Amino acid sequence: MPILIGTSGFSYKDWVGPVYPEGLPKQEWLAFYSSEFPTCELNFSYYRIPSARTLAQMAAKVPEGFLFTVKAYQGITHEREDPEPQMEQFRAALAPLIDAEKFACVLAQFPHSFHANPANRDYLKRVREGFGDLPVVVEFRSREWIDERTFDELRALDLGFCCVDQPQFKSLVPPVAVATGPVAYVRFHGRNYDKWWRHYEAWERYDYSYSDEEVAEWLPKINQLDQESPLTLVYMNNHWQGQAVGTARQLRMLMEETGNNPGGS
Repeated sequence: MPILIGTSGFSYKDWVGPVYPEGLPKQEWLAFYSSEFPTCELNFSYYRIPSARTLAQMAAKVPEGFLFTVKAYQGITHEREDPEPQMEQFRAALAPLIDAEKFACVLAQFPHSFHANPANRDYLKRVREGFGDLPVVVEFRSREWIDERTFDELRALDLGFCCVDQPQFKSLVPPVAVATGPVAYVRFHGRNYDKWWRHYEAWERYDYSYSDEEVAEWLPKINQLDQESPLTLVYMNNHWQGQAVGTARQLRMLMEETGNNPGGS
């Protein structure tokens, strides 16, 4: 299967002009997006568990072969107080995407405060059990998880590992490329060192335009992931004013120039 490149989210008002034509109705944004990109990471599901009806409507707007990643609800990854009913509800909502063969995986993004201790390692087992046989990719924010023990445990649980490009502060996850499950996964967060910890608005952290040289650093890593997993997904999260779309196009162009085969719609 080809490497699929897309963005983290698609429904941004600040994309009108840079990405979406002025006057394009909001309900047509997804169809417009899917005319160029073969996959999208949905982030609204972090704030509320989506309804099956909403996901069915989204599935109807994209072509066959298009795949959605759905970020896990914050109650599952951040609050972690009673996750089993939430995971059951979340799984039920995914049914229309699964039935339409437009579901890629769940992204379980844990906070920086989710430390590599025995309790949290056990919690990963609860996540695996709660999502059943669905593909799940885990994103850590703390560097302390990055070792062979973690990778072996993820493999044993059939959980994917989310590779990241972001500012290389000592406490954050470095840009390692590791595949531990059926889905290899990469997120480009941008390298905005100045605004990563100090910002007024959340989008400021992701306000970053990559150079071709920075994107090219990931070409051998993505090729390696592609060799190790049946499906490789790459998402750009530097979303402010459509910079993510530009980065996705850069990666696609660089891959084509080097003889790789990124998937497309």
